[in-house]
Amino acid sequence: MSIYIVYEPPLKVHESAPNPERFVFVRDGFSFWAFLLAPWWMLRHRMWLALIGYVIVVVALQVALRFLGASTTVTITVAVLLSLLVGFEAATLRRFTLSRRGWKNVGIVVGDDLESAERRFFDAWVNKTWADPSSFDGAPRAPSPAMGVAMARRPSSEVIGLFPQPGAPR
Repeated sequence: MSIYIVYEPPLKVHESAPNPERFVFVRDGFSFWAFLLAPWWMLRHRMWLALIGYVIVVVALQVALRFLGASTTVTITVAVLLSLLVGFEAATLRRFTLSRRGWKNVGIVVGDDLESAERRFFDAWVNKTWADPSSFDGAPRAPSPAMGVAMARRPSSEVIGLFPQPGAPR
């Protein structure tokens, strides 16, 4: 099962509600294509700042390794390790880019593949099975439409764990 973070696009001038076709599901985990073809993957997802940073890091590493007189094996190893880093952090780079562009994180959904995750998210989104924050006067809502269910009562004021009771003397 894969975990997907769902992003809602900013509203366009003529829109009154978000367009579900524009929602983006970012799969958390290793990205093979970001590992194999990092610059082209960044171009495909329009991640300009990440691409500029990547190019700067690659050039700086190549210059530093050449200045140090590193062998070809070391240079290739460093390049592979940098590609692995990009592959592991691809979802984080994509989430950062979407957040910077004003996209809103609306939840997390789990699914076998993208299609089942989309179906699960939009079923919950259409049916509004998560808690609506306006109906509880500021009570916390469930973190995701796919994860939460409507809250029947307000959360208890009791503290669980090693924390003191609220309002208790120190």
